[in-house]
Amino acid sequence: MKQRNPSETNLLEPRLLRLFDALFSTGSVTKAAEKLGQSQPTISIWLARLRKELDDPLFIRSAEGMLPTPRAEALIGTARQALEMLRRLAELRPEFDPATARRRFVICMTDASHITLLPAILAHVRHVAPGIRIEAAQIGADTPRMLQSGEADLALGYISDLDAGHFQQALFPQDWVCLANAEHARIRDCITAKDFRREAHVHIRSGTGHQLLADALKEQQMVLDVALELPGFLGLPAIVGTTDLIATLPRHIGETLAHYYGLRVLDCPLAVAGFTVKQYWHARFHHDPASQWLRDVCGELFQQQQVRGLHHSGQPKQRRPRNLRP
Repeated sequence: MKQRNPSETNLLEPRLLRLFDALFSTGSVTKAAEKLGQSQPTISIWLARLRKELDDPLFIRSAEGMLPTPRAEALIGTARQALEMLRRLAELRPEFDPATARRRFVICMTDASHITLLPAILAHVRHVAPGIRIEAAQIGADTPRMLQSGEADLALGYISDLDAGHFQQALFPQDWVCLANAEHARIRDCITAKDFRREAHVHIRSGTGHQLLADALKEQQMVLDVALELPGFLGLPAIVGTTDLIATLPRHIGETLAHYYGLRVLDCPLAVAGFTVKQYWHARFHHDPASQWLRDVCGELFQQQQVRGLHHSGQPKQRRPRNLRP
């Protein structure tokens, strides 16, 4: 028998191993074809390949059927062990039980989402998965790399340019509103474009939708009277609630702050492009059960709902995300 260099040995395909087992069990090409759901010509081609790979006839035709050669008898035990290991490997699917799991999830989000989305997520997780710890990270230019490496599990917000290899799921649409003091002397039930130009403003520099507002002001050649710039939303309600300054911001954070601090919410008179809040994750973790569970939670809490403040009620059902696209 011709000796092969071990480094040149080809690994047998699983279908050839299954054929070997079927022929040994049935002693018939016809029955092996039926067992494997293949045509007899296909089985003949596979058998020729198997004989070549193992450098032995393996089965000899006789009146009693296909009889195994001594080499086939010597190899059948190893072949069946290999098939069993392949079956076990295919069945080894990790499970995730939120009720007993102990792990940390890192979610990239804006500071606005700390106020609008994070409380609802945390309340649900504390209820159904007490061993889970949530860490909020800042959403930014490094977010795609963090999702790919696994440093972050999910991103929630609006990312205008995302690298290939990521998935996204739309959660809810956002337009823009203005916040004003409920006792504002000049602004009551609505704010006109003239009011918008005349009043002094608080400018928020953070948030992934910030550029949309800047683009709208530039396009319409409008220069606001900015009395105060803030790096985030911390302190904004107290400032708007104690002055006559106007703040322009996405509706979700605007209505949430207004609900808790008694501010007036007004439709923005400036034509600012809306956007969709989404959840983002990397394709590496698309089938990971823990990642799927976290995405399902966020999908059920926020998807396609008119989210207002923190009034969401009920517990999410377990389901697979819809409307996915890489």
